Amino acid sequence: MNELRVFESAEFGTVRTVEMNGEPWFCLVDICRVLEIKNSRDAKTRLKEDGVGSTDVIDALGRAQTTDFINESNMYKLVFQSRKPEAERFSDWVTSEVLPAIRQHGAYMTDATLERALAEPDFLISLATKLKEEREARAKLELDKTVLTQQVAELKPKASYYDLVLQCPGLLSMTEIAKDYGMSAKKMNKLLHELGVQFNQSGVWFLYAKYQDKGYTQTKTQNYNKPDGTQGVTTHTYWTQKGRLFLYELLKDNGILPMIEREQEVA
Repeated sequence: MNELRVFESAEFGTVRTVEMNGEPWFCLVDICRVLEIKNSRDAKTRLKEDGVGSTDVIDALGRAQTTDFINESNMYKLVFQSRKPEAERFSDWVTSEVLPAIRQHGAYMTDATLERALAEPDFLISLATKLKEEREARAKLELDKTVLTQQVAELKPKASYYDLVLQCPGLLSMTEIAKDYGMSAKKMNKLLHELGVQFNQSGVWFLYAKYQDKGYTQTKTQNYNKPDGTQGVTTHTYWTQKGRLFLYELLKDNGILPMIEREQEVA
């Protein structure tokens, strides 16, 4: 079981870390809580696999619980993808307080490590070697961090809306999708008709044939009681998340961005 270190912040709460392969790793659930990422499992799928690992930690009741941890590079990736204003301050706290505390003397130092270094010269030599490797790894990480910052900045409009879609599984009405663009459902339906996506039949919008087998929509019927006591049937078309992304690309190609990305351009 890896040794757990816990860092406390008045602003960000508790962040747990462990040493894995001689490097500090961060508790995925803690990072997601700080960055207000609701689904840590979804976040995990968007990270580099070799930077995600599991280890047992002891919970408040003294039980061993298997918990996901992520390396420093993946931690920064989540920070840069976050739209939370405090994300940058969290990154500053990690780099200015957490990491220096972990890497004091160039190693993941604990009282036991210090005692062993004083008692065993060979172990002290291994720590010195580790310090050299640590500095080289840190230089590479800083480069990776710079590259990642640039990539996120270049892809931010796409990433921000894609993240929004990934966090909202399930079907959506046209009213909900139109709201993303500051439109009414009526205006959006008319626009999609003009773009050759759908047509209206008996008051219901249907996709043209070339789009019908793409998995963009699901059509549902619902029974209701008429005033005369007989039953009627109403039809509703809902959009899947795949369809939502299709509309995003289509509208973007036509110069129409969702509100969240217009706000970013203004900023």
